[in-house]
Amino acid sequence: MKAVKNQVFLITGATDGIGRGTARELARMSATVLLHGRDAGRLSATRDEIARSTGNKRLETYRADFASLAEVRRLADEVRNRHDRLDVLINNAGIGAGFRKNQRRATSADGYELRFQVNHLAPFLFSHLLLPLLYRATPARIVNVASAAQAPIDFDDVMLERGYDGFRAYSQSKLAMVMATFELAERLDPMSD
Repeated sequence: MKAVKNQVFLITGATDGIGRGTARELARMSATVLLHGRDAGRLSATRDEIARSTGNKRLETYRADFASLAEVRRLADEVRNRHDRLDVLINNAGIGAGFRKNQRRATSADGYELRFQVNHLAPFLFSHLLLPLLYRATPARIVNVASAAQAPIDFDDVMLERGYDGFRAYSQSKLAMVMATFELAERLDPMSD
């Protein structure tokens, strides 16, 4: 296993919370850290703060909104054009359940229920688009940040067009991510052949 300082990590949703904390710790260990977010100003502020607090200058920013699968594809192209390998992809970007008083169903630029796309479809697509870079860094890792909040998926109404509830939308998207993680792990496990 390579030392952390010799690895390249990409963290989605790196401008706040778990993503930002993870990015800071990896930078402290001298890793190359690719920071993703959807707001250029917050990305720049995050990079500057982490560089100042850790002394690590090997930080890059990548802007994309996961509410658009076209932006996910563009982001993957940008990463592939700038790097020949990726050691760890941490899919952390997501949208929470929202405030109970103000829960309205929203759709992505692609017409999918917003939480389902941002929390499941976008990281699923992004991971698959970056597989060539991950293969080049074997043994590489994909870490999907999920939640204990999970709800059964209603396959007759996956996009929750009837009886919308933000917590259910969030919980369903996180279960979809967990299910996809198990499937991807099985497909990529060299011991399963």
